Amino acid sequence: MFDKVKLKLGTRNSPLAMAQAKEARARLCAAHGWREREIELVPVTASGDKVLDRPLAEIGGKALWTKELDQWLADGSIDAAVHSLKDVETIRPDFLAIAAVLPRADKADRLIGAESIAALKPGAVIGTSAPRRAAQLLYMRPDCRVVSLRGNVATRLAKLEAGEVDATFLAAAGLDRLGLDAIGFRLDPDAWLPAPSQGAIAIECRRDDARTQEWLEDIDHAPSRAEVMAERSLLEALGGTCHSAIAVNCILHAGQLTMRAALFSPDGTERVEGEVHFTEEHDEAPARLAQDLLSRSSAAIRDHFNLSA
Repeated sequence: MFDKVKLKLGTRNSPLAMAQAKEARARLCAAHGWREREIELVPVTASGDKVLDRPLAEIGGKALWTKELDQWLADGSIDAAVHSLKDVETIRPDFLAIAAVLPRADKADRLIGAESIAALKPGAVIGTSAPRRAAQLLYMRPDCRVVSLRGNVATRLAKLEAGEVDATFLAAAGLDRLGLDAIGFRLDPDAWLPAPSQGAIAIECRRDDARTQEWLEDIDHAPSRAEVMAERSLLEALGGTCHSAIAVNCILHAGQLTMRAALFSPDGTERVEGEVHFTEEHDEAPARLAQDLLSRSSAAIRDHFNLSA
C-alpha cells in the first residue's frame, strides 16, 4: 500500500538545490515521523539557471531564482518551496511566508585556486558574478582582474579547471552539502564578510495555508532565523539591488545579536564598515546601521543603492 503524499516541496533542479530539498525533506520526516515518499520533491528549471552568459543583475536579478516556484505556490501546484535564502529577494509577495529557516550552515566563502587572497598571483583573473565578492577582492587585491563567471558548482569548477580563470569563489555551505568539503581555502567570515543569509535554507509556503505553516514551523531553527532576518532587514533598509556590494555577518550569542556590515564601491576602491549590537526585540537596529553606513558613503557607493524611498 502506498503512502499518500502529504506535502509537495518545490525546488530548483540543480544538484545543490536538490540536496537542500532533500535536507528539508529529511528534517520534516524526522519531526513528524513521515516516510520519505510522503513528501514529493517537485523540481523546476529556474530562469536564472537558463541564462548563464550574463551577470544576474543584467537579466532580472534574484527574482529569476524564485518566480517559477512563486507561481507554482500561487496556483497550488506545490505546498512549499525550498530556497537558498541568500538568493531570495528581500521584498516577497504578500501571499507568501517564510515558515521555516533550517539550521544555518557555514557562512564562509571558499577561495578555489589559491591558498589565500594574498597568495593569488599578481594580476590574477578571478571569476565571479557577485558584486560583493568582486568588490571585496578588488579592495584587498586591486591588481587582480574580475570576469563574470556563472553556473552551478560543477560548471564553475570545470571552467576553473579549463583555465578560463585563475581562481573563483564558492559558498562553503554549498560545497559541504555536495560532499565537496575538502575543496578550496576557507575565508574567515570575520575578515572576508559573507553575503546576507549565506548558508541558510528557507522554506516558503502560502500565508493562508495554516496546515503547511504548522508543519514547517516544527523544523524552524530560531537562532538561525534571528540572524538571517536581521540581515534581510539590513538589506531592506539599505535599498540594496543586484548591483550593490553588501557584505554582512550577524552572530547570535547569549541572546544578543552582533552585526558587522560593509558596503563597497563596485571597483573596490571604497569601503565603509559598521557594527551594531542588539537583541531580537530591538529590530530597528539593522535599519540604524544601514543609515549610518549610507551616511558615510560617497556617491561611488551610494549610486548603486535604491535610495528613492
